[in-house]
Amino acid sequence: MYMAKDIFHETVKKALEKDGWTITHDPYYLDIDNPSPLEIDLGAERLISAEKGSEKIVVEVKSFLNRSLTYDFYGAYGQFRIYRRGILKTDPERVLFLAIAEDVYTEIQQRSFYMELIEDEKIFLIIFNPINQTIESWIK
Repeated sequence: MYMAKDIFHETVKKALEKDGWTITHDPYYLDIDNPSPLEIDLGAERLISAEKGSEKIVVEVKSFLNRSLTYDFYGAYGQFRIYRRGILKTDPERVLFLAIAEDVYTEIQQRSFYMELIEDEKIFLIIFNPINQTIESWIK
């Protein structure tokens, strides 16, 4: 199955690589009780130290390009919850992150309801700069 990549897919991929991550899946297939697997944008891992092993993540990239932040947030929120549930069942050592651009995060921060949802639902975020192709912050 082929799904269209988000407009910032390659940007986030490059930003993760700059941050020391190795891309292991592009896309990461989540094989749950569906006729065909779901596609999450990226899987990555990073060696923490020889003693600790590696850290593994899965990243869903969202551009929020529609006119309505509410519409985009609703879609990202739903996808995140479904993907997290599937990852817990199939690959529990991976941690799911939602990657969003800095300007989108700034707008979301101005809406307390969205921030409460992010905190209450433990939605982990990667905030990236699309121009510099860098990770600006990790929010857990």
